[in-house]
Amino acid sequence: MSTKNSSFKIILGSSSMARRQILAEMGYEFTILTADIDEKSIRKEKAEELVMALAEAKADAIISRLKIMDHMEENAESTLLITADTVVDYDGTIREKPSSKEEARQFIKGYSGGHVSVVGSVIVSNLTTGGRKGGWDKAEVYFHDIPDEVIDSLVEEEIMLNVAGGLMLEHPLTLPFIDTVVGTADSVMGLPKALTENLIQEALLLL
Repeated sequence: MSTKNSSFKIILGSSSMARRQILAEMGYEFTILTADIDEKSIRKEKAEELVMALAEAKADAIISRLKIMDHMEENAESTLLITADTVVDYDGTIREKPSSKEEARQFIKGYSGGHVSVVGSVIVSNLTTGGRKGGWDKAEVYFHDIPDEVIDSLVEEEIMLNVAGGLMLEHPLTLPFIDTVVGTADSVMGLPKALTENLIQEALLLL
């Protein structure tokens, strides 16, 4: 079976299992590289600006490691680098990955019976041409009341320390307490499919 990217290569600049799963569901083959950046050193007031700045910084860090921007053969197969970032906007406060179990507990407890905005960015860099396309997407998540014992179980797993706002929509303990998602689940999980597909196609056209 041929893949959607038989004429170009994709590098996913993320260690997120959810993003890997989503990109694979979209029918693409890809390799993985991760960016080692100090995310806390990049600050913006608005969630949309922050996720775009972080995804750009991840792309720059990976490209710097590859050092292939000026060394691609002419007419070589195009290579696209996809980077992304996600934050949770809770009552106007930007939440990134929890720094501790206690912070994760505080985050999740705050979601009980409430709602949050999940803001995510995608940057697609054409490593062959040096061009770049990017955008952001937003989804609203509404919660039922979450029992304390469920919150304790989620926090003890520590996996919530690796996701924005301690929110993992696809987790089997979380799912029963999701009331409504306004937007798409893939956006909440870190890689909005429609936006990513559009940016891939746009990036391929860059000269």
